[in-house]
Amino acid sequence: MSSKKDTHWTLVPASENDIAAVRERCRQLVRRRAMMSAGVAAVPVPGLDIVSDLRLFALLIDDINQEFGLSQQQIERLKPKFRVLAYEAAISVGGMLVGKVMTREVVLQVLKRTGFKAVAKQAGKFVPLAGQLASAGIGFLAFRQIGYQHVDACAKVAQELLVAGVHQSA
Repeated sequence: MSSKKDTHWTLVPASENDIAAVRERCRQLVRRRAMMSAGVAAVPVPGLDIVSDLRLFALLIDDINQEFGLSQQQIERLKPKFRVLAYEAAISVGGMLVGKVMTREVVLQVLKRTGFKAVAKQAGKFVPLAGQLASAGIGFLAFRQIGYQHVDACAKVAQELLVAGVHQSA
């Protein structure tokens, strides 16, 4: 997706209602992807869930950034003062993935923060059925939590841009 020329672009949401609607759509997307992650985690093949999570998470972050109009390409289309504001707002809310191109290294950094997930999920693989279910549950909760945090960070950045009047002078 990031290697293709970005021909579809979404503007930063133009109102608080738009931000709320995009936030809810993205939270639904997070829940769907977390369920996919949990489904893969339930398969008793050590390592499969980690590889799957890397791909699912990278796609999720890209999709959320795109929905909020905060992908790297979309931010680069903003006027310089709003571009700076977008990145400053992302830093202030802890949204280190807002406006970033998702690479395997970036995803690995984020998933390392939830290192308990990988250890618990892998340990669970060796306990029949109950371990697989626990692994899936841990995977779902961790994936959802990280996804929700990113959605909230993007919503805060979009709110900052709205307050600054990004749509009034566009």
